[in-house]
Amino acid sequence: MNQLKTALLGIDERGQLLLEAAAKVDYFQIQAVADKDAELAKKTADKYGCLAYDDYRQLIIQNQFDCLLVAAGTYSCDEYVRMAMKKKCNILKLFPPARNFAEAEELVRLAEEENIKFTIANPNRFAQSFLTLKKFLQENRIEQIFLITAVYNGANEHTPPWQADPKLAGGGVLLHNCYEIIDQIVWNFGIPQQVYSLNTNQAADKQQRLYLTEDTAVVTMKFADTLFGTLTAGRTIGPGQNSLKIYGKDKTLTVSDNLFVVSDHLGQTIEEVKHGDDRICRMKDVLENFALSILSPDTNRLYSSGKENLKNMAVIESAYLSGRTGMPEEPARILQIPSSSAVTAAI
Repeated sequence: MNQLKTALLGIDERGQLLLEAAAKVDYFQIQAVADKDAELAKKTADKYGCLAYDDYRQLIIQNQFDCLLVAAGTYSCDEYVRMAMKKKCNILKLFPPARNFAEAEELVRLAEEENIKFTIANPNRFAQSFLTLKKFLQENRIEQIFLITAVYNGANEHTPPWQADPKLAGGGVLLHNCYEIIDQIVWNFGIPQQVYSLNTNQAADKQQRLYLTEDTAVVTMKFADTLFGTLTAGRTIGPGQNSLKIYGKDKTLTVSDNLFVVSDHLGQTIEEVKHGDDRICRMKDVLENFALSILSPDTNRLYSSGKENLKNMAVIESAYLSGRTGMPEEPARILQIPSSSAVTAAI
């Protein structure tokens, strides 16, 4: 069997899950791992029988990989990802693609120039509950959808300290915690015409808040004159929740991690489907799709390309821009801005 020579950048909790899933997919041959923590890199390399690096640059320079799995924060590895792309290395990156739209667009452009695959891991695209939603919508089993609501409550979730720094993180709860739920909204309903957002954080005073990313946000989206959406997000509220609701003329759909529920307009359950898949199972599906899109591209479409994810980034960029201007913003306009202008706008 053809195997892809593979390396991993970043061995945090998400990186560990990514590596565990890759080890269960026969198409990958794990050859190296890298992390700034040399001891962690060595321990992980011993477990998987591969090389260990504590220098991302040396890992890229000294090897020729078929693909690179990226779990490290963008601020710590973006130049090395570009370096790998220029060596014709295919890239799978955990969300978000970058700190802002301009950086994401640059990576997409470079991948196209080098004729390589660049994908963003969105495991919920393979979650059975969200696939059930996708099929339900495609079969037109709900009429006259007029409202979409999404909720993210991040109580008890670990947030790395660097995600509080706007220069390192690019954004807060919207970019790093709500990316998957925004992806589901855009994947199923397209990009909204307008986005209006209020963002804040729980710092003690206004001056402190200026130097921290948001941990609380309320986003309103207009898809059409008769279809609106809202996203409420908070890192400091609980209990933990990550769910999506869709309201139609005679039905309401509720989707969460392993549950899909159809209710009537009185809130009575019509249908309930519980699924048993977990994050490692979904990540395996993500990785298998990525591998097959490289090994057999004619018969295997990439499900979450970097270019497609620019739509998500445009919605998030619009939310941050709206938070600054106090006005609704248009994601389509951001998608149409030339690269040089997008860079200026991001700064």
